[in-house]
Amino acid sequence: MKNSSIITVYGIPNCDTVKRARAWLDERGLAYQFHDYKKAGVPADQLQRWIAEFGWDKVINRAGTTWRKLDESVKAGVTDAASAAALAQQQPSVIKRPVVQWADEHLSLGFSPELFDKEHA
Repeated sequence: MKNSSIITVYGIPNCDTVKRARAWLDERGLAYQFHDYKKAGVPADQLQRWIAEFGWDKVINRAGTTWRKLDESVKAGVTDAASAAALAQQQPSVIKRPVVQWADEHLSLGFSPELFDKEHA
């Protein structure tokens, strides 16, 4: 694996899944930067890449609390990549977490030890 850049973890700091992902990286001594998209916003170019890579229906976490609390009319309005991106910009907590850009630039979505073992191999 080439190390052309540092690992970037996108998420929110109080998310338990993000905490587990960061702990996994810390335990292995892997350097990473954390992008808190509640404070720093969701980079539009990155969001477009995530949607292109995983599909808007995977990037938007429809099982999460943020989605469940949305008004039904807002949920009904999310029908394609453009409407999903607009919602993600307004409500960053609706994005499945974490999104990780690994040092070789490839992406992963979500966390499990098995997923990260495979992604970092």
